[in-house]
Amino acid sequence: MSLASMHKRETSKIILITLGVLAVIVINAWIIVTQKPDILEVPETEQAEKPVPDFAAIKNVSEKKRAFFRYLRPEVEKQNEYLLSLRHYVQTLRRQLSSEGRLNSEDLRRVAWLSEEYKIDDEQDLDDKLQELLTKIDILPVNLVLAQAANESAWGTSRFAQKGYNFFGMWCFKRGCGFVPAQRSDGASHEVARFDNLSRATYTYLRNINRHPAYHDLRQIRATLRANQMPITGQALAEGLMNYSERGAAYVEELQSMMQFNQEYLSE
Repeated sequence: MSLASMHKRETSKIILITLGVLAVIVINAWIIVTQKPDILEVPETEQAEKPVPDFAAIKNVSEKKRAFFRYLRPEVEKQNEYLLSLRHYVQTLRRQLSSEGRLNSEDLRRVAWLSEEYKIDDEQDLDDKLQELLTKIDILPVNLVLAQAANESAWGTSRFAQKGYNFFGMWCFKRGCGFVPAQRSDGASHEVARFDNLSRATYTYLRNINRHPAYHDLRQIRATLRANQMPITGQALAEGLMNYSERGAAYVEELQSMMQFNQEYLSE
């Protein structure tokens, strides 16, 4: 084989390798573009996929409460931090829109994803969308979330919590999406949701409170507290959970009593 032929073959190899590398870059770029942006990816704690502790085996009531709150608290705090980061991002977009009159295509894509995630009317203009997102994307007080988790899961002993990380009694409506409840009424089709890990379960619960029409009052209470630079407390926001249970006002009062009675454990 002549030197010229060898050179030509090597050149062809280099071209093919270069084309292959470019193809990989293009494919990876396409994957990144079609995925949710990083800021919209739900964070997970280190313990998210670990088995739920056997809280029923802890006979001492005080120790059971401490173990329950220690298990859930890091997750609730992590998801609240995430909500605050999203909130800060939306606030930044509002300032940018006000000063420049527009957003770039990447930010618009993120707004579109958030609008779908939090059920924002797509017919609204952009500034109204951002304002509504700020009403919906916000924290829930840790003590309220923990008290509700304790109430809904019988302190983490329910089979829904133990086997599906569902500490909040959340329902789903697709066949096979969760557990069929033993007390389900005739003709009902709902199931009690099952989750792959604690992070996804907690995120879904917070999103449900932050976007479902049933909890509009809670969000208004929170927005009013923010507008008046007052603390966002579990006692105040519990008033907006009237529709979480068929028990209505009695359920709200029970949550408020649980927060007060367990203040020692909740503040540890």
